[in-house]
Amino acid sequence: MKRVLIGAVLIGALVTASVFAGGGKQSSSAPSGGSTGVTVRLLTDATGIDDKSFNAAAWRGILEFYGDTWQNPKGRGASYDAVTAQTQDMYIPNITQATDEGYDLIVTTGFTFADALGEVAAKNPNQKYLIVDVDFVNFPNVMQAVYAEHEGSFLVGVASALKAKADGIANPRFGFIGGVPGATITKFEVGYVQGILSVIPDAQIVDYYVNDWGAPALAKTQAKNWYDSGVYAIYSAAGNSGNGTIAQAKEYRSAGRNVWAIGVDSDQYEEGIYNNTDSAVLTSMLKRVETSLIYGLNAVKNNTFRGEVITFDLKADGVGYSTANSALSADIVKELDQIKTRITSGQIKIAATNAEAKKLSGFPQNLKAVDD
Repeated sequence: MKRVLIGAVLIGALVTASVFAGGGKQSSSAPSGGSTGVTVRLLTDATGIDDKSFNAAAWRGILEFYGDTWQNPKGRGASYDAVTAQTQDMYIPNITQATDEGYDLIVTTGFTFADALGEVAAKNPNQKYLIVDVDFVNFPNVMQAVYAEHEGSFLVGVASALKAKADGIANPRFGFIGGVPGATITKFEVGYVQGILSVIPDAQIVDYYVNDWGAPALAKTQAKNWYDSGVYAIYSAAGNSGNGTIAQAKEYRSAGRNVWAIGVDSDQYEEGIYNNTDSAVLTSMLKRVETSLIYGLNAVKNNTFRGEVITFDLKADGVGYSTANSALSADIVKELDQIKTRITSGQIKIAATNAEAKKLSGFPQNLKAVDD
């Protein structure tokens, strides 16, 4: 399989809203594709396209490709749609159904789809598939999109630490809440920790894994415990579970507590709004999944689709950070932009695995992150 690095791709506006993401067409005839001539079905896990995070970003990419908006998805049902699997035993049936219905491109999100996609792709060599967050489903008809999450996470780690220093927090502590442990989530955690330590070398870090993408109550409880023990900011890379962190941060900031949540994947600023004006989400690590969807759909349209692993990094605008919250001062943003330039130029190197990061001076040796 060929691994390639994609150059900058224009990203659409970030829109946060909610639409129905279930069901599927039962017709045996192929969808039309509308003016683009391309059809796509997005298959998600139980969190659906309304997760305000990872899947939502994938859906935005599809909408942008067709010139639609979240509020007005005109081509849904004719050119594109989305189907949510409430349980993993529906993965293979959902992929098979989309294949049988003749979609030009079938997209699955996340490594939990890998085995199911591999099984179906092997039996349907003429069908084009795109899987997000996986680089080991090696078939000539499967495009695999991966991201430099450690680079974007480094930036939000720096932002958290700089904000703590600006607030005059003595000996600030920082937390990370993950969903299901794995190599991808590890990139979020170790990048975040490296960013914090680049500003506050002796900062204390705590981490916790929910072992579930859809259990916000567990994340909320952990966030409360940590905030109560003096943790200043918590970064969650846990799908819908991470919304529990934001909920707790909102409660405490409403009560006058100086604590922060850090969003992930999509800009979660609006999810953190309290008192109608302010947000408990200081910044978000933007994982521009939409970039890979647009790239894959254009590859189908232009007949350049290949089974390859594509890395969307900071230089390619595949990851980034949000400046929506005015609490992230102009001075902090200026410093972050300077650091971003140093990363894209190669001056700053960021470890992407726990094993690699543990070799760095001062890096915690007891994180729960795993590399497999």
